[in-house]
Amino acid sequence: MLDLPPLVDHHCHGVVRGDLGLGSFEPYLTESNAPAAPGTTFFDTQTGFAVRRLCPPLLGLDAHCPSAHYLARRRELGAYESCRRLLRGAGIGTFLVDTGLPGDLTGPGELASAAGGTAHEIVRLESLAEQVADTSGTVEGLLANLGEAVHSAAATAIAFKSVAAYRHGLALAPEPPGPGEVRYAAGRWLAGRESGGRLTDPVLLRHLLWSAVATGLPLQLHTGFGDPDLRLDQADPALLTEFVRATAGLGTELVLLHGYPYHRQAAYLANVFPHVHTDVGLALTHTGARASAVLAEFLELAPFGKVLFSTDAYGLPELYVLGARLFTHALGRLLDEWVAEGAWSAADAERVASMIAAGNARRIYRLPDGG
Repeated sequence: MLDLPPLVDHHCHGVVRGDLGLGSFEPYLTESNAPAAPGTTFFDTQTGFAVRRLCPPLLGLDAHCPSAHYLARRRELGAYESCRRLLRGAGIGTFLVDTGLPGDLTGPGELASAAGGTAHEIVRLESLAEQVADTSGTVEGLLANLGEAVHSAAATAIAFKSVAAYRHGLALAPEPPGPGEVRYAAGRWLAGRESGGRLTDPVLLRHLLWSAVATGLPLQLHTGFGDPDLRLDQADPALLTEFVRATAGLGTELVLLHGYPYHRQAAYLANVFPHVHTDVGLALTHTGARASAVLAEFLELAPFGKVLFSTDAYGLPELYVLGARLFTHALGRLLDEWVAEGAWSAADAERVASMIAAGNARRIYRLPDGG
């Protein structure tokens, strides 16, 4: 049994504030935007089975109880009390929260209060640019306001994040775009954009990445699987190799999120580039009973001082429980095996587990002890 410090969840999102029935609960169990197969629900997945195994005891029910009983108990307790019990049962002490998703979601402060922990904000670059564009009528105004917005965000945020993998793919030219390219791209985006229009222009995406690099804050990059907006083959972290080379030595730590099914490529990049770090994020939540197999593949090559823990939980407090419990169970199972085989000492296993659970994140994001 591992003796872990409170986990640092270095990448997550807010949870919904209201009560949920089956129809509004189960879409959060999948990355799909389509209904489940006829005659089934998304509880019929590794994620759904893990919810029924790990979450009912935190709400006073037996593990593996029917989903209808679980959701009835959830409604009986109410959204806030259910959220409080689940978050406090996850074992997470610090939350780094990406606030760039739409919807009625809890902010970092609310999440920390419910969990009895601490929280910090991660600013999503593309969402920030879209907010700026909504109030900027000219190219000059957009670029000036965007520069100021990134600078202001850097004063309070713990990190930046990019979802360029969704908006264009990771096969971007690695160098910073020139001023003329940026002005032309900004003009084209403004001219064709209605309020709320998404940023997909590769030149502006590169401009955002390099603007974030210039602040010196850690930069998170979505890689690997996600919802259907994404083309999976364009989210392979190996496509970032030249960008990684171009940012070496500049003082900005790059953090590759999720990776799956390209988690071995992410591990390779962390192995060979000093400023690259990585996690498997929500892959463990979605692989459920196979989480230890995925984590074992990831740890084949990734240096242990480069590996971070995250849940990528979104919408449901249950996903924090799954991300944390599946991670700690998978890591404990692997390390117990390696110690029993004589490959690792027990002392090394405990030290590495503590690094991955919290220590690496505290160092990379410059977090104070206990905060």
